[in-house]
Order: sequence, then structure tokens, then C-alpha cells
Amino acid sequence: MNAAQDPEHAHTGRRGYRIGTLLAIVLTILPFWLVMDGVLDRTTTVVLIFAMALVQIVVHVVCFLHLDTRAEGGWSLLAFLFTAVIAVLTIGGSIWIMYHLNTNMMPMGG
Repeated sequence: MNAAQDPEHAHTGRRGYRIGTLLAIVLTILPFWLVMDGVLDRTTTVVLIFAMALVQIVVHVVCFLHLDTRAEGGWSLLAFLFTAVIAVLTIGGSIWIMYHLNTNMMPMGG
């Protein structure tokens, strides 16, 4: 039985790749359009770009990496989520430290 006939593994077939590709293209073009046409204010544009980036990460993980709760009993998804949490903590902590170093260590003007 191939992926097209097995509903449990339906996302691994060509249909899943097509859907993933179309979503990835749309989620790439929309931020460029938002920036190039300047249809929204800066803050809203930045928030929407980050939201679309997060959605695109999910699309890539599900459609192309095939990580879900069924793959390897959910362990591959759990490992991916752990890696993502560690990356977010590392990047967020680094930005926080650099901001406070800049604020507290720069000479005062005047």
C-alpha cells in the first residue's frame, strides 16, 4: 500500500509536497509584498512577518520533514521541539544580555 492509499501516511505523498510547496511560496511572497508596498505600519508588518515565518517553519516541519506525533512514537517531534526551545532560549538570552550590556556599559552622554 503506498502513501496515497494509506490515510495514516497521506502527508508523505506528492499531494503533501505540493501543498507544502504552495504554502511555502505564499508565505514567502506575502512578507515581500508587505514590505515592498508598505501597506501597513512598521510594527504590524514586523509582527505579520514573524507570524508567517513561524507558520512557514511548521509547514516545512510537517510537509517536508514529516515530523508528527506518529513518527517514531513521537520521539522525533519531541527531539525537534527540545532543540527549538534550546535555540530560542539561547538566542533570546544572548539578545537580552547584549541589550543590557549596551544599556549599562555605554558611557553616559552629557
